[in-house]
Amino acid sequence: MKTRYLIVASVAVLMLSLLSGCGTRKSQAYYDQKSKVIGTELDGSYTIRAFGRARNAADAYVQAQKQAVYDVIFSQIQFVSGQAPSSSGVLQPLVFEVNARQKYEDYFNAFFADGGEYRKYCSMKEKRQLSTNYAKTDTQTTAQVTVCVFRSQLREKLKADGILK
Repeated sequence: MKTRYLIVASVAVLMLSLLSGCGTRKSQAYYDQKSKVIGTELDGSYTIRAFGRARNAADAYVQAQKQAVYDVIFSQIQFVSGQAPSSSGVLQPLVFEVNARQKYEDYFNAFFADGGEYRKYCSMKEKRQLSTNYAKTDTQTTAQVTVCVFRSQLREKLKADGILK
């Protein structure tokens, strides 16, 4: 009787452990991920790991490039640990003006349009083979891409166009 009880109990524990491992798993495509600076160059460019989300892989790849340039212009970007040249650990945005995206909406809409000028200020030269990762769901694809953004050239462009003072 005692052995029968131990067998039933061990089978029940085994079944519960097997069933608990069968939970639903969410794809990384559902999560918002922030860009990270993974390297700096002496020419004023930054290597950034950016994420793009779109319907298919090709569009997600392009969105990741746009996101990298957008983050350099408008967002603080966290450095990967140990890579920050300053004590703050973040790359400051080029544009500090409040609501600059809305104020210069026509300019930035044209700048970030498909095939727009943003492409002149980013490169895939730092990209290694098989470094682009994709996560796919039924409705979207997320691309994780390494992009080199020419921050110093971008600053000069924004100054020439009257966005930066």
